[in-house]
Amino acid sequence: MSIFNYFKVKVLKFGGTSVGSVESLLNVKQIVTSQSQPVIVVVSALGGVTNQLIEMTRLAQSGSNDYESILEQVAQRHRDVIAGVVPQPMQGQCNAIVEQFIANLRSFYGTLALNRELPAVDQQRLADAIVCHGEVMSSAIVSCMIEGAVPHFAPNFIKTRECDGSHALEAELTRQLIANEWPTVEGIHVVQGFIADDADEHFKTNLGRGGSDYTAALIAAALHAECLEIWTDVDGFYDKDPRKHTDAQLLPAMTYAQAQELCDAGAKVIYPPTLRPVAELSIPVWVKNTFNLTAPGTCIH
Repeated sequence: MSIFNYFKVKVLKFGGTSVGSVESLLNVKQIVTSQSQPVIVVVSALGGVTNQLIEMTRLAQSGSNDYESILEQVAQRHRDVIAGVVPQPMQGQCNAIVEQFIANLRSFYGTLALNRELPAVDQQRLADAIVCHGEVMSSAIVSCMIEGAVPHFAPNFIKTRECDGSHALEAELTRQLIANEWPTVEGIHVVQGFIADDADEHFKTNLGRGGSDYTAALIAAALHAECLEIWTDVDGFYDKDPRKHTDAQLLPAMTYAQAQELCDAGAKVIYPPTLRPVAELSIPVWVKNTFNLTAPGTCIH
């Protein structure tokens, strides 16, 4: 028996809407602290922040200083969330962490704005470094929000290599490094989704938009987790789009193949590459609603 099965580790992933407001983050705290076994919490950036980071990159690359007002909005939003969810004794520390990352972003954007003739590869690496900041700031807030939570840094163990102009996962190296990161698991651990590191040159990369689901699945598979829970803003998978069909029915259970087919067809409930790592080990995946804790969700197995 795996030591991880003995500890009955669960991996809980919370998307951008789940960590996007004071209300939703307090729900996250309730969900995480109510678990009876060790958990690894994977978080996305606050809802909408990744889009803002990308837009600011575009503005800076064009030589516009309009990114400055958006950056202040991003900074203030994080300050407001910290004030609403982080216990007062931890707020100073949490604010200091976030302000350091805001300063980093200001420096990156300044570099792009002043060096518009940078080679395309350097601009892309700066853009990848910039977009990582959303998850780093949100994970800092969640770590400070939950007493005793242990923070981790995903690029230490999620590794990619450049392949045909994109970032391809180094699957076996990633699996080994995840196992090294958690030789045993006790209590609550918090880590960023989406972000990664180049295995050769160690610049920041990512797993693509929606990649936080994939991060969570990779961790769950490497540690032989009891289950993976994807917490989002819908009750689960439906037999048809509930936004377009009032008679849509929630599916309480489905197979990995059925879920993969829906994902490949465009259902935006789970990032398509997510299911394979857990399906290979028969690790069940639950899709649940952070905003409706009484909903049963959908179990994929």
